[in-house]
Amino acid sequence: MKRILVIGCPGAGKSTFARALRDRTGLPLWYLDQIWHRPDRTTISRAEFDARLTGLLRGDAWIIDGNYLRTLPRRLERCDAVLFLDYPRRLCLFRALRRILRWRGRTRPDMAEGCPERLDPAFIRWIWDFHRTQRPRVLELLDGWKGEAHIFRSPAQCAAFLAQQKNQNTPGME
Repeated sequence: MKRILVIGCPGAGKSTFARALRDRTGLPLWYLDQIWHRPDRTTISRAEFDARLTGLLRGDAWIIDGNYLRTLPRRLERCDAVLFLDYPRRLCLFRALRRILRWRGRTRPDMAEGCPERLDPAFIRWIWDFHRTQRPRVLELLDGWKGEAHIFRSPAQCAAFLAQQKNQNTPGME
């Protein structure tokens, strides 16, 4: 695995998982949210986003964190592994609310600078609707995909997967 996508419902813990994977593998990590959002919470144009994404996808090794369903087919063409955090929506909602409380008024490490965490009812609705509106398309795309796909149904499965990854940043670990 050299080109990895980390996807899943908002609140599942994609960014935390992706950081842990980066720390274990030494692969560079890119957050799509940091590319899409400007510091004032506006977004760049789709054309600019697509151009930046194209640049990332040209790399030989990376972890890309983010759903952005519109661009998932393009990313699947280039990656060799997908790690899908497919957790129950109640868990994702709980984790998102906990994250909002933890980071309220501050910018998370996986967001663009100047985009502090805040309670957003539309975001909460997106989490609740993800299993109905986006999950079916993700599973459809993965069903016909030829790469290495891991679908994690629980945090324990993610932890077990991480434990199996070589830690390239710790001397002496094989």
